[in-house]
Amino acid sequence: MTQPQQTPKTTPAAGEVPGNPVAPAGSRRAADVVTPALVARLTRGVPGSGRTANHTPFTGEKLADLPEATVAEVAEAFAEARAAQRAWAALPVRRRAEVLLRFHDLVLRRQSEVLDLIQLETGKARLHAHEEVQAVAVAARHYGRKAPEYLRTRRHTGVIPTLTKVTEARVARGVVGQIAPWNYPFELSVGDALPAFAAGNAVVMKPDTETALTALWAREQLIEAGLPPAVWQVVLGEGPVVGPAVVEHADYVSFTGSTRTGRDVARRAAARLVGCSLELGGKNAMLVLRDADLDRAAEGAVRACFASAGQLCISIERLYVHSSVAEPFLEKFAARTRALRLGSCLAYGADMGSLVGERQLETVDRHVREAVDKGARVLAGGRPRPDVGPLFYEPTILDGVEPPMAVCTEETFGPVVSVYRFDDEEQAVERANATPYGLNSSVWTKDVARGRAVAARLRTGTVNVNEGYAAAYGSVKAPMGGMGDSGLGRRHGAEGIVKYTEAQTVAVQRVMPLGSAFGLDDEKYAALLNRGLRLMKTLRLR
Repeated sequence: MTQPQQTPKTTPAAGEVPGNPVAPAGSRRAADVVTPALVARLTRGVPGSGRTANHTPFTGEKLADLPEATVAEVAEAFAEARAAQRAWAALPVRRRAEVLLRFHDLVLRRQSEVLDLIQLETGKARLHAHEEVQAVAVAARHYGRKAPEYLRTRRHTGVIPTLTKVTEARVARGVVGQIAPWNYPFELSVGDALPAFAAGNAVVMKPDTETALTALWAREQLIEAGLPPAVWQVVLGEGPVVGPAVVEHADYVSFTGSTRTGRDVARRAAARLVGCSLELGGKNAMLVLRDADLDRAAEGAVRACFASAGQLCISIERLYVHSSVAEPFLEKFAARTRALRLGSCLAYGADMGSLVGERQLETVDRHVREAVDKGARVLAGGRPRPDVGPLFYEPTILDGVEPPMAVCTEETFGPVVSVYRFDDEEQAVERANATPYGLNSSVWTKDVARGRAVAARLRTGTVNVNEGYAAAYGSVKAPMGGMGDSGLGRRHGAEGIVKYTEAQTVAVQRVMPLGSAFGLDDEKYAALLNRGLRLMKTLRLR
């Protein structure tokens, strides 16, 4: 990673918005955390005859040398996982669930270790890293408690009541191939794997190389909690090489990433007739209605737009504000945004961290520059901050954004939000839905019934009323996922674990066969069945 060429500005020019303050720097550095002993410990048993490396966005320096797997080594990892999966699936589901509960305790007890790794690998502020700890702990507790219920064998009414006994069992798919992204390396790696393990599967995971240490730390803790090591295989390498190899051998595919790559994953999985779940991109909208509490809405918008520097699939990139409250709301929102402290300290204190890579910085800078060149106005931010770190960019609010500006329709995936005004709710809903994406949305109003009514008209997998994204995402008993170009399938809740299983129906027929019997000819047998079918409707049997 090289440092951007822009010169840092210490004081704003006339008419410019002031720059964000910088949080105090800490004394600990990457070398204090990522030691050779730690890397050796975490990579023990990870296949890979090649070598690769990851880096920290805070400074661009190398964090660790890591093993890189070949396509053949990915196949070997699947073979080892498949052999171990049989014994793991044979355990009672309660035994598997207990591993998740022990893992929950280890994560909370040792969270300072993983918080350091998340920050170093993603560049995010520590509080945003803690969001991942929260999400993983909640998922581990939920599936640790609820997996036996979600996976229990269920009885169903048979074709001939009392004579046909039917049960539905949930059978593990086998080996799940998981491709995890870089932006939430703890939550979107182990957080998605936990229900797969509880369901009796093994997992072969390809995390992003730049955030691999976090996933490997999670694996170490889960093994200590009782997961057999071979049940969770981690393979590292270039996405275009290792990713297709994972899909090629998987019995089910879990993917989180871009819509473009998700389409390719779906095509490859479909060619093999294996299922997949995909959480993809978003261009999420927040609606501030005329009766909203503007202070709460402004504070919520800061969290919704700039958590993890906007590098969150469910963060807000489009902000629709009723014209009657637009000016006071934007004044409050911009003031809070300008006050956010940027920083790279491995401790609490910074409000926003860094972008993860040069590609993200280039996209953010291009979107903002193009919008400004075409007439948009910067209300806050609008520039890189190489004085803080090579990949820092100020949290940015753009007003006056219109098509065909790229920031209007393309996913920025950075700390940039565009503001639009509306005069009636129908107009706001129509504009919010005018996107191929459908992942998350947010509605702010003092009238909860009104908020629910607006939410019901938004075409997104989750809608938060008087919150940006965390209320829906954190409620893990409810499903979470996208509509349209935002993906297929759901994580969380019953769907989040049942997707990792196959349904197996076992029907036992007693006394009377489903065919001519007791000396009846075909015509009399058909007449008997007709009477039975009418009787079952009368008795309201289902």
